[in-house]
Amino acid sequence: MTEANQYNISISKKKKKLILAIFASFLLVAAIIAVVTVVNPHKNSTRNDAADHAKLVKSTFSKNDFLLQVNRSIDAAQSNKVALSKKLATSNKLDVRQTTAINDCLKNNDRVVTDLEKVFAGVKVDTGKKPLQPKADQDLNTKFASCMSGVNSCLDGFSHSKQDKKVREALSGIVDVKGECKKALEMIKSEPTADRATGLKTTDRKLKEDNDSNEGGAEWLSVTDRRLFQLSSLTPDVVVAADGSGDYKTVSAAVAAARKYSSKRYIIRIKAGVYRENVEVPKEKSNIMFLGDGRKTTIITGSRNVVGGSTTYHSATVAVEGQGFLARDITFQNTAGPSKYQAVALRVESDFAAFYKCGMVGYQNTLYVHSNRQFFRNCFIAGTIDFIFGNAAAVFQDCDIRARRPNPGQTITITAQGRSDPTQNTGIVIQKCRIGVTSDLHPVRSNFSAYLGRPWKEYARTVIMQSSISDVIHPAGWNGLKGRFALSTLSFAEYENSGAGAGTSERVTWEGYKMITSATEAQGFTPRNFIAGSSWLKSTTFPFSLDL
Repeated sequence: MTEANQYNISISKKKKKLILAIFASFLLVAAIIAVVTVVNPHKNSTRNDAADHAKLVKSTFSKNDFLLQVNRSIDAAQSNKVALSKKLATSNKLDVRQTTAINDCLKNNDRVVTDLEKVFAGVKVDTGKKPLQPKADQDLNTKFASCMSGVNSCLDGFSHSKQDKKVREALSGIVDVKGECKKALEMIKSEPTADRATGLKTTDRKLKEDNDSNEGGAEWLSVTDRRLFQLSSLTPDVVVAADGSGDYKTVSAAVAAARKYSSKRYIIRIKAGVYRENVEVPKEKSNIMFLGDGRKTTIITGSRNVVGGSTTYHSATVAVEGQGFLARDITFQNTAGPSKYQAVALRVESDFAAFYKCGMVGYQNTLYVHSNRQFFRNCFIAGTIDFIFGNAAAVFQDCDIRARRPNPGQTITITAQGRSDPTQNTGIVIQKCRIGVTSDLHPVRSNFSAYLGRPWKEYARTVIMQSSISDVIHPAGWNGLKGRFALSTLSFAEYENSGAGAGTSERVTWEGYKMITSATEAQGFTPRNFIAGSSWLKSTTFPFSLDL
């Protein structure tokens, strides 16, 4: 090679290095502009509850990386809203259920946008190069798990017929919101919960503010009966009475009158009676409480169902979405019957939602614990197939869970949990409850097989602990869905149960099933750890126990 050629190659290399340096500088400037552009549009979306998400993200990524991914998730959901609206406006081949399913999708995408804008506003922006070293944040995990649940419930609406599935295939080109939220979720390392419970501390000596000896968890609940009496005597904001003796005749009208995004509890006292209506507490209505008439029966009832043209999501007699929803002494009912397939009595998407002395009565898919963190105490839940289902982080404590008589040939399953990704901090926990049968099933219970649960999604997680299980439950305990679906990826467990149906010698031998023998591991499923109960259950004024 000649000296001239060597010189030319050297010059060429220098030019390449110069071009690469200029290009890298351009990318850096573009990234900074992108961050500023991303931050400013959401700057004004901060609300009073933005502080809930002000904790930092625990990962090796920078905050800017995380914020950019949050923004991608928001943009994906917004793009989907546009695409779905166009589909709804231009298609004349959709039947009633498919139209409803698209509206369900629009609602779920809208919820994703609202939730993630709050996340965006609450996470402190830092353009520095240092990686994040913050405190673990269950709140962030909850919001991205909720995002993924919303996408799943959207798509599940197109699964009831061959034509539904064709529409679902036609929507396959919409932006992958679930994938974008999954990427953000993988940037977060959450508090240890069920699968990473090793190392959680258990102690017989609780802190004074967390002492559960009075079933209240706080000193101001030391006289439980007196406190509950005061609760029942609270002055309501409005009164609902079907006979016209209150402020409103319907529950829906009372909800419509509630303030938006309020930090003050809005109490709706619902007088005894039967209210035949479908009620929705939208995401804009926070801290609403339904308060029944105590010993008298207050029932909100409906009959929407899949056979009748609804989607599972839309079939709910009562749907609650606004944060901090509470209910006491209310029965939520769906009377569609065992032949109408999915028919929801209550759907809960509210974060920090709690129910005390309530009833959820239906047949298939009675209670939809859709997403976020939920707590049920002293409730009565009855149904036939998958009658407690969804992908919230939900704890049931001291509840009566009853299988009722299904149609001949139907198999009873109490739970169907919908965790679709192992990073989600979700699951169904049944603690110190009583699992049995209703009076109509009792004399013929030997004619039916009943199981504690089955996997709805691939990483389904359900734990039954410290509960009494009657002989209605099959010795195998748990049922599969199809073939070996999810048997190695699910997480089903039992701990210290009792009763005729609690024997474990003939339980399933799936890879994903286990008997918990360690109190330390079981502690990961308690309200304290699984739903961050020590930070919010006191505010409900309901009794609770934080630990085992």
